[in-house]
Amino acid sequence: MTPAPRRTHHAAPPREDVLAAAMATIAARGLDGLTMAGLGREVGMSSGHLLYYFRTKDELLLRTLEWSEDRLGAERRALLAEPGTARERLDAYIGLYLPAGHRDPHWTLWLEVWGRSQNADDDARARQAAIEGAWHRDLVALLAEGVSRGEFRTVDADRFATRLRALLDGFSVHVTVGIPGTGREQVLAQAAEFLDETLTPGPRQGDATGVTTAS
Repeated sequence: MTPAPRRTHHAAPPREDVLAAAMATIAARGLDGLTMAGLGREVGMSSGHLLYYFRTKDELLLRTLEWSEDRLGAERRALLAEPGTARERLDAYIGLYLPAGHRDPHWTLWLEVWGRSQNADDDARARQAAIEGAWHRDLVALLAEGVSRGEFRTVDADRFATRLRALLDGFSVHVTVGIPGTGREQVLAQAAEFLDETLTPGPRQGDATGVTTAS
């Protein structure tokens, strides 16, 4: 009797390959183009197999965001470790923080995860907070360094970082969705103007200490 043919088991691709494929799909076709079935075809897995690993699409999106943030985090740490003034590195931080342009895939994914987080469980919320916390801590440290060196006006680094990131978040939404008049270059110029006005040492324009009177 002829023996039955042996079944060939195909190993699942590394999880990082799946997450990279998910981000590539978002970049090419937007979030509407990302489906479990379509992603499975891209990586040679069934949608059921993907659900086995990720359980839900919400989990897939959050994992993909964490993967993208890991890469951005490494880039952020490298640029913050470069020589140069605190202001030069702050400008580089902001350049990395802001979207590359309309429909930036990372920010498109961020906005989707934020929107879904209204019903997220405590674990998902903690993971999102961890992403936010990494950006915040690095910014606080950079601001504190600039203040200690006399490059920046004396500010509460934590409070200033919170406000600056809120400003950048708002601008980033505008850039990502393509609101007219808020392209990346325009937003970079606005951010630079804000830093000039709020962090440059010495009296601010209009401050009482900066007003001179004729004798």
